[in-house]
Amino acid sequence: MEKVTHIRSKTVVLPQTDIDTDQIIPARFLTTTTKEGLGDAAFAEWRYDGNGDPIPDFPLNRPGAKDSQVLVAGNNFGCGSSREHAPWGIIDFGFRAVVSTQIADIFRNNSLKNGLVPVVVDADTHHWLLDNPGTEVDIDVAAATITLPGRDPVEFPLDGFSKHCLLEGIDQLGFLLGKEAEITAFEQNRAWQP
Repeated sequence: MEKVTHIRSKTVVLPQTDIDTDQIIPARFLTTTTKEGLGDAAFAEWRYDGNGDPIPDFPLNRPGAKDSQVLVAGNNFGCGSSREHAPWGIIDFGFRAVVSTQIADIFRNNSLKNGLVPVVVDADTHHWLLDNPGTEVDIDVAAATITLPGRDPVEFPLDGFSKHCLLEGIDQLGFLLGKEAEITAFEQNRAWQP
C-alpha cells in the first residue's frame, strides 16, 4: 500500500445518492483476486453503453477525470454488500479519496485497509463540492482536513490507527509485522500457565 499523506487534486462529481457497491463494481468482475485492471470496471454499468463503448458525458469518461484523485459522491456512498473489490476499482481508476456526507461503514473500513481516504463532510461543504465539479481541493491526512478554494479547512473523522496506517503506507497486517520484535519478546518472556 502506498503512503497517503497529502492529496491535492481536482474533483470528479457523481451526485447520485445511495451508490452501492454493485454499482461501483458489478458482480461479474468479482471473480478476480487481483486489483489491477479493476479501474476499467469501476461504474461499468454507467460508464459504457450496450456495445462496451464509453458514454462521453459520464463524469469518469470526461477529459481530465483520469487525472483526478478525489471523487465527490452523493449521500450514503458505498452501501450494499461488503465487496472489497469496490475500493480496489476506485483506487485502480486513480482516486485516492472519496468525499460524501455519509460513507457506509463496511466500505469505509475496506477503503482504509487499501489506502483510499473516506472523507465525510458536513452538508454545506458537500453542497458546495457538488455545485463546483472539477474544483481543486487539498486533503491533509495528518490533520484530517479538506480545504476548498477560498474556505477554511474542514475537519473529517479519521481514527488514530487508520491515520497511522495511511501515513505509513501499511495495512493491518503490515502494522502487526512492524511489531514482530515486540511480539517475539513478549512470547519469549511470557510465563506459561498450566
